[in-house]
Amino acid sequence: MAEADYVIVGAGSAGSALAYRLSEDGRHSVIVIEYGGSDAGPFIQMPAALSFPMNMARYDWGYTTEPEPHLGGRRLATPRGKVIGGSSSINGMVYVRGHARDFDHWAEAGARGWSFAEVLPYFKRMENAKAGEDGWRGREGPLHVQRGPRRNPLYDAFIEAGRQAGFELTDDYNGAKQEGFAAMEQTIHNGRRWSAANAYLKPALRRQNVSLVRGFARRVVIENQRAVGVEIEAHKTIQVVKARREVIVAASAINAPKLLKLSGIGPAQELRRHGIAVVADRPGVGENLQDHLELYIQQECLQPITLHSSLGLLSKALIGAQWLFFKSGLGASNHFEAAAFVRSRAGVEYPDIQYHFLPAAIRYDGKAAAKTHGFQAHVGPMRSKSRGNVTLASPDPWAAPKIRFNYMAHEEDWADFRHCIRLTREIFSQPAFAPYRGREIAPGEEATSDEALDDFIREHVESAYHPCGTCRMGAPDDPMSVVDPELRVIGVEGLRVACSSVFPRITNGNLNAPSIMVGEKAADHILGRPLLPPSNQEPWINPRWQVSDR
Repeated sequence: MAEADYVIVGAGSAGSALAYRLSEDGRHSVIVIEYGGSDAGPFIQMPAALSFPMNMARYDWGYTTEPEPHLGGRRLATPRGKVIGGSSSINGMVYVRGHARDFDHWAEAGARGWSFAEVLPYFKRMENAKAGEDGWRGREGPLHVQRGPRRNPLYDAFIEAGRQAGFELTDDYNGAKQEGFAAMEQTIHNGRRWSAANAYLKPALRRQNVSLVRGFARRVVIENQRAVGVEIEAHKTIQVVKARREVIVAASAINAPKLLKLSGIGPAQELRRHGIAVVADRPGVGENLQDHLELYIQQECLQPITLHSSLGLLSKALIGAQWLFFKSGLGASNHFEAAAFVRSRAGVEYPDIQYHFLPAAIRYDGKAAAKTHGFQAHVGPMRSKSRGNVTLASPDPWAAPKIRFNYMAHEEDWADFRHCIRLTREIFSQPAFAPYRGREIAPGEEATSDEALDDFIREHVESAYHPCGTCRMGAPDDPMSVVDPELRVIGVEGLRVACSSVFPRITNGNLNAPSIMVGEKAADHILGRPLLPPSNQEPWINPRWQVSDR
């Protein structure tokens, strides 16, 4: 029987970091359980191929939402990595820590010890940043972070247009000052995707005390209110991987609550309905589901300088060959090389809108490319009040869970998105874009009224693929908390959760960096190590925040 001190379910962003840190001193054995296969091959390792793996059943669990009531019953894709590296192997490789105030909010919401001052040292420990603000960035960690080359003039046009519209610029949105237009950071190293597998898991697996067990996690085995192992299915047989010390679930905001519920931890009523014996009645398991939504605002480009030229078969073959042989060229970037974080209005203390800029008019999944040269901004609000849930469809572990984000449930969501569209039009209308700006492709110049914009939002808004929050961290006496501030599942010994599911509230921007940070900090809690000393760095807050949006 496989047995180790620590058993981690999931080889994703947090799970890989945990495997690396828990095994670092050689004193403890670690088993990582992962159902997904190898991350070898160009579809994952080549940054520009990012639209492929999330559309491949080989690498993605293939989840979709239930019909979303506020989006005309649309079912939205909810990709989650089913591969070594988890979602860090199929994501867009964008690196954003989140805003300092996000983590201060976590601490205020009951996650004591997770304020910005307390998590900043862990961000620094994990990073190997090639650029960015001294004193704020890590230079020696396993996770390589770089900036794209920004060779296409449209990137600089976007940043300059932001300045012309009166917004801030920032040299480093992952430093003291998130607010502003900036170069975007990427988890890419030497032309390859630098996933959590490349950064953490593969180095950890070279150690004698770490092993990878391929299998499908069916449930956590709990005896006398203590987790003692994980029941897995491998090679058509069911077996138990035993944990001498602890089981750590790092299985994503979708699969972590599902696994807890299958193990008898969750809302008692739901568990009984599926014939599952209740081990711990935790009504918060699967609730508090959050995500970011975004729209693609697309503009025709009058000069033939966009990525549209590279979409033909011959171009793709040449780009692929250059990447295969030299790890360079257009294949070596995710093409998200310019960004912005701005505030929607006066009275908002810190940014609540994010931009990704792309010198192409194309969907994230690589489909529905515009038939012309174009550029686009992905834009969306960061802090929707809408909340959804993940529930069991069946007691069968192989059945996909029911995912309801309840997107756009608040009237504010609609007002926020209308503002995002109009603000993007204002930015695209600046002089910096004059040499390039053609007609508006989407939503289209005729869409000006609130009703027309709402119709566009309803039909075209897409997930940014940032699910989180379903095993919320909080005060142990809060009935909706699932884990305490040391990530221990409340009501069960020897069991923790450490992934994006523990976020009390979604952070600003992409979630890969804060997910890895959770794994880093969790390791110190699990090993009972002294936590890294809090930082005394003061984040920048716009002095005009009460009177202006810029």
